[in-house]
Amino acid sequence: MIYPFIFKTIFRDKIWGGDKIKSVLGKEFFPLPNCGETWEISGLEDFPSELSNGFLAKNTLPELVEVYMGDLVGEKVFDKYGNNFPLLIKFIDAADRLSLQVHPNDEYAQKQGFTNGKTEMWYILAAEKNANINIGFKEPVNQNIIEKHIKNGTLEKILNEIPVHAGDAFFIPAGTVHAIGKGILLAEIQQSADLTYRLYDYNRKDKNGLLRELHIEDALQSIDYHSVSNSKITYRKQKNQTSNILTCPQFVVNYMDFDVNVEKIYADVDSFVIYICTEGGVHLQTTDNELCIHKGDCVLLPAIYEQVTLSPEPRCELLEVYMP
Repeated sequence: MIYPFIFKTIFRDKIWGGDKIKSVLGKEFFPLPNCGETWEISGLEDFPSELSNGFLAKNTLPELVEVYMGDLVGEKVFDKYGNNFPLLIKFIDAADRLSLQVHPNDEYAQKQGFTNGKTEMWYILAAEKNANINIGFKEPVNQNIIEKHIKNGTLEKILNEIPVHAGDAFFIPAGTVHAIGKGILLAEIQQSADLTYRLYDYNRKDKNGLLRELHIEDALQSIDYHSVSNSKITYRKQKNQTSNILTCPQFVVNYMDFDVNVEKIYADVDSFVIYICTEGGVHLQTTDNELCIHKGDCVLLPAIYEQVTLSPEPRCELLEVYMP
């Protein structure tokens, strides 16, 4: 019998990473000098999540999906994605700004031999004063305009610059040029892909003193040249209720802030459910299992569970994620 899964955190060293993974989320990444991102739930072949709890511990997520199929991910999800777990859950700590970049859509990614592209959503966990992000263009552009700005090093000037605060959420569909700014810690919910094409990186050099690689040709082919919106999501936070942040073809993300016990019913969802704890702690109880998670933890609830009781300790904020 499967049960709610907690996986070992995968720590990723990045040139722009900082220490908020440790100082804010309480995750120890020593001996890395800093940590730009953690992969909390990953089915990607190069970096598969390893289960840390229960009798199935040390099995990887791809191995678990292969064995438990629809019981784990949901029958419709398994019919569509097979053994490929469809989402990747990350925390990102940008102590410095990230490159101006774009992710391809499914069609372009598949032409390059990958399973799918990368649509993502950001939930801001912490932001320093005057922190901002870039998402989309201020006005319609075309490939010639983009190439001119790349040549002149002025691409930033035509991108939306958006101030951010804790609790903000942003939708970044595949094809949208974007960059995370300095001083931001966020949770990222995305399609299961590690495809990033850099357009500009501020002439930044890597640890060997070399300019970081750009991917101009692939990026120009991947950009949605009609993407003008800043993609900030307006949603309503309601105490002790589930509030929808985003529903898109790739995933559903809800927000929960509660200080009383909550009964969640998933009989009609036919999908796994992921809880990302963004504040406080919570005790999860199913008919046959129970566990506790705290800020910075993620848990994967298999699709066979139609009901779970969430008891805050004493208050909790969660992101609830599942497939549409």
